[in-house]
Amino acid sequence: MKNKLNIPKFKNEDEERDFWASIDLSEYFEPDDFVPVSFPNLKPTSRPISIRMPSYLLNRLKERANAINIPYQSLIKEYIEKGINSSL
Repeated sequence: MKNKLNIPKFKNEDEERDFWASIDLSEYFEPDDFVPVSFPNLKPTSRPISIRMPSYLLNRLKERANAINIPYQSLIKEYIEKGINSSL
């Protein structure tokens, strides 16, 4: 840590926002001061997509998902993730 950061009491959010926007945190912290954190309860943001696939493949996928008792879209995401991870 370079300098001690003194955080004042703020009267309102605007004052706090102005304070954080006006200071350079690199004057107070070194990269080694930071520690990794984890947020296990946060859900990743998801976006809808559209994908075309043959009907027989979608039916097989739905049958497989039903057999293991999970939603078929979740199974699709699992398969995509496994494919991406195996290609790295």
